[in-house]
Amino acid sequence: MKLLSLLVVLWAGLLAAPTAQAASLIRDAEIEQALRQLAKPILRAAGFGAGRIRILVINDPKLNAFVVDANHVFIHSGLIMKLDRPEALQSVIAHELAHIANGHLTRRATNARVAGRVTAIGMALAAAAAVSGNGDAAVGLAAGTSSAAMRRFFSHTRAEESSADQSAMRYMANAGIDPTAMIDVLQIFRGQEALRPGRQDPYARTHPLTQDRLRAVKGYVAGYKSRAKPTSPEAGYWYARMSAKLNGFLRNPRYVLRRSESKGNGEIAVLRRAIAYHKTPNLKKATAEMNRLLNMRPRDPYYHELMGQILMEGRQFNAAVASYKKAAALAPREPLIEAGLGRALLAQGSSGAVQQALKILIRARSRDPNDPQMLRSLALAHAKNGQNAMASVATAERYAVLGRFDDAKIHATRAVGALPRGSSGWLRAQDVLAAAQSAPKRKRK
Repeated sequence: MKLLSLLVVLWAGLLAAPTAQAASLIRDAEIEQALRQLAKPILRAAGFGAGRIRILVINDPKLNAFVVDANHVFIHSGLIMKLDRPEALQSVIAHELAHIANGHLTRRATNARVAGRVTAIGMALAAAAAVSGNGDAAVGLAAGTSSAAMRRFFSHTRAEESSADQSAMRYMANAGIDPTAMIDVLQIFRGQEALRPGRQDPYARTHPLTQDRLRAVKGYVAGYKSRAKPTSPEAGYWYARMSAKLNGFLRNPRYVLRRSESKGNGEIAVLRRAIAYHKTPNLKKATAEMNRLLNMRPRDPYYHELMGQILMEGRQFNAAVASYKKAAALAPREPLIEAGLGRALLAQGSSGAVQQALKILIRARSRDPNDPQMLRSLALAHAKNGQNAMASVATAERYAVLGRFDDAKIHATRAVGALPRGSSGWLRAQDVLAAAQSAPKRKRK
């Protein structure tokens, strides 16, 4: 089904631990841009075409990274924040790409069949709930899948780990990236194999680390390190921005402001303070720091977007629209920025703004149809423009992405009855009905 085609098996991050915790994707244009920049030389060295692999961050403090298909790499925010240099994160990306390139997902598909009840639609529904931030729904939708089956599905063999290590080191060497960073990453997980599974980090459970593996990696490093170059200024810059944003939004603002990295007049320090003040909340100080950033980089779309977010959440809707418009003009094909602009225009509320919001949100949906927040705004824009049937379509899609298929069916049925047969909206509603029909029924305890 087209609506759910981009959703993948996110319940790995939710259910890898004995007690699943609520988790969600962190959808942020600046962070995703940073990941693209960091991955670019590795993707090139590994022979992956531009745009084939999407790297996404799961909001989870546990240390983990995994692949679930040939097009997506998932990394927990906790692992990114644990690492201290771009090469370490690049080594994680290289290792996960190696699992894709070396065909390890073929065995994974066999494991899914062995697991029995791990069905494709169940994965998609649980993933949709995870994307929405509804961890409880994700757990319920994946109910019946045993932890043993899941470990079997997501675990790599020692032979696969060795193969991925070798390939990852080669990618890094060919890209001129310091391979010793991989040792730094593996050292984080030393001793994990001696712990009970419930106390291990998810990464250690799915990526077995042995002393033999660590010795082998050190041997690869000895052969490759002469080809390493100093840290790329571009990689270092984007890594610092991503780290600042994750720390700023995910840590206590008082903690962030106390850190030495938040002191001084450097760009990254100012960025950290801007986010921390926003979270305090102190709109005056946050916007003052953002103005300093924009004086440094007046054509940076992500800083204009962040200013728009801060103003929007501070209920300064007119100013937020102006900032989002600047961001969208500087990054005209970024759906996350377009979605933010659409929300700000709806909040502004004039008839002209609402009409403009609808146009922008339709475009954002065409580029990223699986963003629940965007779909909610799109439904509101349709309703405010008197297009109630299309509002039902967008609402049905949002509920489908959230895994709430009973609600999705209600709105899709309403849309099918009101729209011309064969129209674009009618077909989208039929997609939702087909998914609802295929969805497994949840058992009541």
